[in-house]
Amino acid sequence: MTNAGRTPVPAGPKRGWFTRFLDTVEWLGNLLPHPVTLFALFAVLVVVGSGVAAYFDFSAVDPRPEGAAGRSADGIIRVVSLFSVDGLQRIIANLVTNFTSFPPLGVVLVALLGVSIAEHSGLISAAMRGLVMGASKRMVTVTIVFAGIVSNTASELGYVVLIPMAAVIFHSLGRHPLAGLAAAFAGVSGGYSANLFIGTVDPLLAGFTTSAANLIDPSYNVGPEANWYFMIASTFVIATLGAIVTEKIVEPKLGKYNSDEASIDLGAQQLDKLTARERLGLKGAGLAFLLLAVLLALSIVPEWGILRNPETGGVPDSPFLKGIVVFIFVTFAIPGFVYGKIVGTMNTDRDVINAMSKSIGSMGLYIVLVFFAAQFVAFFGWSNMGAIFAVKGATALQEMGLTGPLLFVFFIAMCGFVNLMLGSASAQWAITAPIFVPMLMIVGYSPEVIQAAYRIGDSVTNVITPMMSYFGLILAVAARYKKDMGLGTLIATMLPYSMVFFIGWTILFILWVFVAGFPVGPNAPTYYEFSAG
Repeated sequence: MTNAGRTPVPAGPKRGWFTRFLDTVEWLGNLLPHPVTLFALFAVLVVVGSGVAAYFDFSAVDPRPEGAAGRSADGIIRVVSLFSVDGLQRIIANLVTNFTSFPPLGVVLVALLGVSIAEHSGLISAAMRGLVMGASKRMVTVTIVFAGIVSNTASELGYVVLIPMAAVIFHSLGRHPLAGLAAAFAGVSGGYSANLFIGTVDPLLAGFTTSAANLIDPSYNVGPEANWYFMIASTFVIATLGAIVTEKIVEPKLGKYNSDEASIDLGAQQLDKLTARERLGLKGAGLAFLLLAVLLALSIVPEWGILRNPETGGVPDSPFLKGIVVFIFVTFAIPGFVYGKIVGTMNTDRDVINAMSKSIGSMGLYIVLVFFAAQFVAFFGWSNMGAIFAVKGATALQEMGLTGPLLFVFFIAMCGFVNLMLGSASAQWAITAPIFVPMLMIVGYSPEVIQAAYRIGDSVTNVITPMMSYFGLILAVAARYKKDMGLGTLIATMLPYSMVFFIGWTILFILWVFVAGFPVGPNAPTYYEFSAG
């Protein structure tokens, strides 16, 4: 049979190398099991691996001085086999306490209780609408990116509310709606770790960092406020960079918008302005927040402040810093209830209780994940494998001469690459922190600084990875305005943000930590030294 007379089949669109690369990343990411399954597998792997490593006498010289807490008499760190009768007994006896004493669990749930009141009362949504809709046309882009960053205080609210709202705002201004969507997405996801306030992600990451640091220093504690100063500065830098990328790169590339491309009736869209009752509620909530801030300042600023350290009279190691999660709860819960009382969304204690119970109910998956993550972290610590990997890795870094700013550039880039395949910030840090925190502590850097660097890498590639849990939602919203919107188009739109955020945020980190010598948070040291005893 010949091909004569047949109509040739048209060739598909030519796929560039970058599209093929993204397809490969997506394929590899899809091969990974669910994060819960991943932690369970890692826990089993540690148990079996510790038995193999102990058999081959895997060990390292302990770099800590003689007399340091946890240092053996002969100065050698050896693997402890969990693949044994003693190991099995230890696992069974401590399975529950590993979970209940895991640092991120309690602090995240307590902080979430307060945030849930502010969220379900409508305070956070109204505040975001007021911020964005009240901005001038000249400032609307930077305001949207800024609002996206701040919205991370309330977890997924930015994805669900702000991103669709930003597309509507841009379209109403005669601008390309996908540019508005991209600007908001960049703020919410690309600037995920930046914020003016301490939110639920801060105690979550600090808990994992504390557990990892305890492999080297059992007494070390990282508080939720550990990166606060640096993240405040990052908020303004990322908001500015996001606005520049939107107006100078993304929007010109998108061109003039043609409403025929939409898959919905754009004329039916409308953005509700704040009502008089909502504006009154915001004023009431603002007044409540101001009063709380004054009371808090009176308790920590004066020398006689009741929340200062009772022994030293200072703020370091004070009840304020130790109990900062409590203040996160209060500063969201009370203004949230005041707002709800004024607008009518919260009238009785039952409304408050229902708001908190709904949020805790939505944390079921997180609690399951934490159970298995806690076992993995505990097993890894018991086996001494983390400490040995840290010593050997730190030695390799020192032999390579890779220290200072260059070391952290590579570390941030590595975190960003891992994030392409493991989009959950908590899952990624729970796996990598037990290795990299001790390793970089041995090189001489504090867990607070290491965590700040991780947060940059974890954030900047969120907007270009299909593994990010809300990526499908963003794609669905974008398809409203462009019928043929595909994964490659969305990633190509967001790639400039990822690149500029990586460069700009890394430069800010280097200038902040190594040039200016500023602390990344309250009482957060830059360097770490082993201490005896």
